[in-house]
Amino acid sequence: MAPAHEVLRVADVDVVRDGTPILREVSLTVRPGEHWALLGANGAGKSTLLTLLGALGHPTRGTVQVLGRTLGRVDLRELRSAVGHVDPRHPLRSPLRVRDVVLTGLTNSIEPVPRWSPTSEQLALADRLIDTLGMTAKADARWPTLSQGQRGRTLIARALMPRPQLLLLDEPATGLDLAGREQLIDSLDTLRKAHPTLATVLVTHHLEELPPGTTHALLLREGRTLAQGPVDSVLTSDQLSRCFDHSVRLSRTEGRWTVRTRR
Repeated sequence: MAPAHEVLRVADVDVVRDGTPILREVSLTVRPGEHWALLGANGAGKSTLLTLLGALGHPTRGTVQVLGRTLGRVDLRELRSAVGHVDPRHPLRSPLRVRDVVLTGLTNSIEPVPRWSPTSEQLALADRLIDTLGMTAKADARWPTLSQGQRGRTLIARALMPRPQLLLLDEPATGLDLAGREQLIDSLDTLRKAHPTLATVLVTHHLEELPPGTTHALLLREGRTLAQGPVDSVLTSDQLSRCFDHSVRLSRTEGRWTVRTRR
């Protein structure tokens, strides 16, 4: 069992698929209230690592502990229900209202479960989360009418319904325009303040998408850890240049990062 103050512990993990190494000797520890960014070029292994953190797969070698439980010794379906996982490719097809989409987070289902009804307390929680994510005006809007950004914020509220200790965000700004991206980032920062013990892990390869409340970062390059730790020590021009194999200059203003080619 992992110590109670650790949400995630990954120790010397390898992932090999069809004889090809995807992750090699990766280790990571995430504690309550920490907000991690997983950064790296396409193919660096970010999504594969997130799959392990979300109990969606097993490592080839090494140990992964999620909420104190070791993969390989626990029912993955049960463990997944305790982790908030936000995938912008959510496969909903029916025209559910926003509130009903959020409530499916309690049943861990895409569609509402027949003959299941939320309690008044669960309805109140859904409305609070909808408000925290800035979606109150759209609570009764139907899924097909929502913008990509509105869908993303709805899915974050959905993931938080079971009151998880861990929230995983897989490129949540995918497909968003400028306004949608900024609204998402503001919502994530509001969420951090409203839920101070919640730990988050956000996968991206665009530093401009990182919320100001990001506390830690892990840089992956070709399946290996290049650097990890507090953002001030990890997110530097030299480290990012090595990570993406391109000379860049990193700057930070009012908590937000921007990147330019270094000439």
